[in-house]
Amino acid sequence: MTTLRMHESQTDLLPVIIAHGEQNMETRQIWAERRRHMEKQGVQFGPDGPRPLWRNNAFSVALKIFHAGARLLRLDERGRRNALDIELVTRTVSFPDLPPAFDGFRILHLSDTHLDCLPEIAVVGARLLADIEVDLLVLTGDIHGNHHAPLSASTQPLLQLIKAVHVKDRRLAILGNHDPADMAEALGDVGFDVLLNESIVLVRGNQHIVLTGLDDVHRFFTRDALKALSQAPEGFRIALVHSAEVADYAAAARYALYLCGHTHGGQICFPSGRPVITHLLRCRHASVGAWGEGNMVGYTSRGLGVGDIPLRFNCRGEISVITLRRYFTSGSA
Repeated sequence: MTTLRMHESQTDLLPVIIAHGEQNMETRQIWAERRRHMEKQGVQFGPDGPRPLWRNNAFSVALKIFHAGARLLRLDERGRRNALDIELVTRTVSFPDLPPAFDGFRILHLSDTHLDCLPEIAVVGARLLADIEVDLLVLTGDIHGNHHAPLSASTQPLLQLIKAVHVKDRRLAILGNHDPADMAEALGDVGFDVLLNESIVLVRGNQHIVLTGLDDVHRFFTRDALKALSQAPEGFRIALVHSAEVADYAAAARYALYLCGHTHGGQICFPSGRPVITHLLRCRHASVGAWGEGNMVGYTSRGLGVGDIPLRFNCRGEISVITLRRYFTSGSA
């Protein structure tokens, strides 16, 4: 167990909604229409501006060549076994300003499940999660993998994965760069509250924490994401973002914790575990595991699933359970 301490385009869409619940239907419809429009563009909209997608396409071709080489060298079965060798990671993260009512608050963090790409992962993961009890379940994007597959190919195995998990509070989700706009409704249908550049407040007695969830900022960034961060309700703030690429903005907005995924930990890594490619355009120091940005603590999951090829090398998939703790400093009450 690792313990961390925190010491003390772009395209404009709609105005950010700060909510204790969900955005209204009209606002969601506007978001969905504009998100679908962005999905049809041959451009990646990131925090530093639009970029052509040819790099992504070239990378996909390179992955296919790598996969063919792995089959030729008879390494594909080993890579598939590696992909199914999932790790349950437990971490404790301590803060001086965590409201006492949330001391011991447990978060189950899943990211990059991509269960349509390798459905067997759901069976393995369900064994690790059997009878686990948490306060909150968060899903930080890339639920889907193959855009030709129906969304049910991802959401149905997801239900199998989490069926034995006891969640005291809510199941929250955000979208990733592989998730189409329709995934928001599909996740809602299976019991998730999907945050689209908005915040919710969780209350215990007279104390609360704030969770802000953003639409994907790697490919579908808009300034609504930054508005959602900066205009969230006051309090102990947690950011749920698919990638680490706006970590600096979140730190400037006084977030305490930033949970993300996107990189798969590299998925294909050097023997040292260092990723070959992370697909981060900025904040590259936050590519995997625990990291810091100013006074903010961050954690980048290696992800549960796999991307274009169902293989992992030198990089295990993971499920994370993160426990929040309050610690006292001199002068604290």
